Amino acid sequence: MNERDLVKDVILEVFMKSGYAHTGQMTQRDFDYISSEIEKKSGILISGTTIKRLALGDFSRLPQVATLNAIANYFDYKTWQDFKASRATVIKPEFDIPPSVARKEGSRFFKRKLLYFAASLLVVVLILVFFLFESRPASISNAEKAKFSCQKSTRNDMPNTVIFKYDIDQVHADSFFIQQSWDKNRRRRIYKNKYTITDIYYEPGYHIAKLIANDSIIKTMDVHIPTDGWFFYAIDNIANYIPEYIKTDKYINNGVLGLSVQQLKENNIDITKDKLYHYTYFPDSMTVKSNNFRLKTRVRMNEVRNSWCPYITIELFCQGYFIQMKSTKKGCANKASLILSQEIKGNETDLTALTFDVNQWTDVEIVSTNNIVTIYINNKAAFSAPSFDRIKYISGFAFISNGLCEVDNIELAGPDGKNVYKGQ
Repeated sequence: MNERDLVKDVILEVFMKSGYAHTGQMTQRDFDYISSEIEKKSGILISGTTIKRLALGDFSRLPQVATLNAIANYFDYKTWQDFKASRATVIKPEFDIPPSVARKEGSRFFKRKLLYFAASLLVVVLILVFFLFESRPASISNAEKAKFSCQKSTRNDMPNTVIFKYDIDQVHADSFFIQQSWDKNRRRRIYKNKYTITDIYYEPGYHIAKLIANDSIIKTMDVHIPTDGWFFYAIDNIANYIPEYIKTDKYINNGVLGLSVQQLKENNIDITKDKLYHYTYFPDSMTVKSNNFRLKTRVRMNEVRNSWCPYITIELFCQGYFIQMKSTKKGCANKASLILSQEIKGNETDLTALTFDVNQWTDVEIVSTNNIVTIYINNKAAFSAPSFDRIKYISGFAFISNGLCEVDNIELAGPDGKNVYKGQ
């Protein structure tokens, strides 16, 4: 096995450890998730696009040493060289040359073979020199001297322009970027001797902006954009993350939170397209932590257009990561999923217990006790697993569906049982 094959194989190992068995079924968001998992252990950012390329073997030369070291860090090795040494194997010849044949060929065969070997060795040495030169680590120094801050143009209007102030003049690196959140597509290059850049946030919530040198995060900044109550928007279900806002004051009807098709039309939402409808709530203050909480709700959905697999996703945002449960009807259990300490997919795990008739009223409860999350469907425990080991505050929650949700009750409480949110 050469080093290029080793890189590809260990990336696939990362996928397997994170619950992904079939790369052909992975989406860009899955590759971005793997990126965040490697970043958590190494502190080095490798883009989801790069990870996809490495997994497919779509690279002509070895990645940068910083990238290789990040992969090694994921497996608890300090450097790629240490990791590579742990995987070293002795390659044995496929067959032995019979002594009689060797004697028959004589010294002429030996000399010719020695000449070929010397020539091959020279080529290998030249290639190694080239790779070592090309893949030298893009060094970073004086990262601690970087300055990074931000200010919102409005308190909580959407969209919201954020003004980033930075100073990287004393930092030594090949390139610099500011990335507004988890989405690698929202990354912009910045340069020395310039100190201000602005960017637009189209979605509310708790974002973590990153100042990046080469592929490493050197500074982060929290960008909290709360909402005045509930905030609604639609997103095309096919690779379009620009939201279409749904503005209405009449979202409580007979004590039930929800929207109507008529309200979509009034906001010029094209209901003939496949869309995701978001109901989001991000308060100003955060008081409940992600390791101990109880979320209770009663929910159903109405289809906007015919769908083979209608679904409801309940999502809790936790200062930079999220806990998510996606439920659908029993016949579509393959489409169900969870995000706790990792993504658990219905096409790889039996999540039938999480399914229900999403068109009918259903009681759902998500409980975290010391970072062990248990999900109850109609008061029956359906699934339990560890969550993220990071303890953060719950910054908001959302109901997301390919139809229009109706929510009859929501209660969010901390470990003392006291509700910090109750209502619709």
